[in-house]
Amino acid sequence: MRRVIVPAATALVLLVPAAPAPAKPPQKVPVAEGYGGAVATVDLDASRAAVSVLRKGGNAMDAAVAAGAVLGVTEPYSSGLAGGGFMVYYDAGKRKVFTIDGRETAPRAMTPTTLEGIPFEEGVTSGLSAGVPGTVANWDLALRRFGTISLAKALRPAIDVASKGFVVDQTFHDQTAANADRFKDFTSTAELYLPNGAPPPVGSTFRNPDLAATYRELARRGPRWLYGGRLGKEIVATVKRPPVTPGSTRNVRPGLMELSDLRAYRALLREPTKVSYRGMDVYGMAPPSSGGSTVGEALNILEALPEVGLHEYLEASRLAFADRGAYVGDIPGVPLKQLLSDGFAKERACQVGDAAMAHPAAPGDPDGSYEPCPRPTGSAAPVAKEGPETTHMVVADRWGNVVAYNLTIESTGGNGIVVPGRGVLLNNELTDFTFGPAPDDPNLPGPGKRPRSSMAPTLVFDHGRPVLAAGSPGGSTIITTVLQILVNRYEFGMSLPDALAAPRATQRNTEQTQAEQAFLDEHRAELEAKGHAFALNPEIGAATALEFLGRGRVQAVAEPSRRGGGSAMVVDPARR
Repeated sequence: MRRVIVPAATALVLLVPAAPAPAKPPQKVPVAEGYGGAVATVDLDASRAAVSVLRKGGNAMDAAVAAGAVLGVTEPYSSGLAGGGFMVYYDAGKRKVFTIDGRETAPRAMTPTTLEGIPFEEGVTSGLSAGVPGTVANWDLALRRFGTISLAKALRPAIDVASKGFVVDQTFHDQTAANADRFKDFTSTAELYLPNGAPPPVGSTFRNPDLAATYRELARRGPRWLYGGRLGKEIVATVKRPPVTPGSTRNVRPGLMELSDLRAYRALLREPTKVSYRGMDVYGMAPPSSGGSTVGEALNILEALPEVGLHEYLEASRLAFADRGAYVGDIPGVPLKQLLSDGFAKERACQVGDAAMAHPAAPGDPDGSYEPCPRPTGSAAPVAKEGPETTHMVVADRWGNVVAYNLTIESTGGNGIVVPGRGVLLNNELTDFTFGPAPDDPNLPGPGKRPRSSMAPTLVFDHGRPVLAAGSPGGSTIITTVLQILVNRYEFGMSLPDALAAPRATQRNTEQTQAEQAFLDEHRAELEAKGHAFALNPEIGAATALEFLGRGRVQAVAEPSRRGGGSAMVVDPARR
């Protein structure tokens, strides 16, 4: 036998294992078509969870809750069990649209003047901005009323992902890096999201064992563990005494939340908004969301105009935002019926001319008595700051049930504070209130009040059957993103994938219209000639949508590139 002598240096090399190459984030597909159910989210793990539930016989609501819980793991800076959200749901058996309000609430100790004089950025990173969480109550009500599986079962995919981990992509890394200065100022947050003092590198596996344990305990004990039990006590303690890193110079204001606020929280079934548009019915979320009313009013204005182009889209949005600021909030007597009436829309459409309106557009008077073209006399409310994050999903099942679901913790990374030992970031949703002083503002804070939201989960029906579902994250740009998708699809005749991918612009009754670079490159000159002024916004929204193509075929659509691109999946690509 011939002996092979390996040189010593070579042998040494062979004995040292090579460092593993970073894993590549799994590839997401932004468009999928097929049968038996469909889903679109921003995240592949969440989409997989939803499709798995659908394949095992669960319905759209079961799948939406399962996907939402997974997003709390993989998209923790945009969602989580300490946040809130809104669902618009079509029950095919009842042939009826329902909505669930899981919006966070202000503690009962909060007053209209609580936020006055506080710099907005100090409010963002504080216990004071944390609202009473609504997500778990939302999941619980959704499953009890419309689902077929238990909350414990719906949480299983999220427990698995939190335990085994997920591959860090560029978006997660960049969002962590952008928040690093905040995260390092809280011991619990730095320990979880800044391992070794830095954001997790792209391609590494990120695990959240504390969150896995929290989900397991929630599955075992149920929602009362949060709404009055030990988890609730820990959340309150964190809000009142944030775990500030020793030596930090950040001024972190404590919050007002009490355990009694958690005990009092309820997710609520509400009537949806509804408008008729191009012979179709468009359903959305009513106050405290302004999504349904503002999208609906803008669609009504567009329908009242003789022609619709990008100029008209921007002006209709400007007017609808003026009315949103004046009338919409979590208050009694929001004139919703009049804001969505054809008479009011025609009155407002009279303000749209060949040139951009002077800034700011004044609100109209939705009093039920409409003139051919009155001159507005009200004063415009300033556009409040809103966090750009949130996440949105759409799910449909084999029976024709459909969910459009926005969930959020407000700013990217919420208030930046992880509940120690629980792996959960707290929301900073109360920054959606108007800080004031602002007499008569419908969105001032108050005890138990829900801050006005822009979330706009939307369902479109033609002759009583769902044809499209859509929604997006993006703070107040959510409204214009959903509106522009509908305009692209139904006014400009784009396919749904093109309608989502098209460059965006957002006019929210501001002096300058924010727009993506591709929009400016293509449309700036023609619109500036009409008096529009622009400012660059690198990325607007991160939408997801479904379209029903007939004979059981569904097209699921997510972003091709915004926020790293989204994930669309179907149960069966081909009819069986």
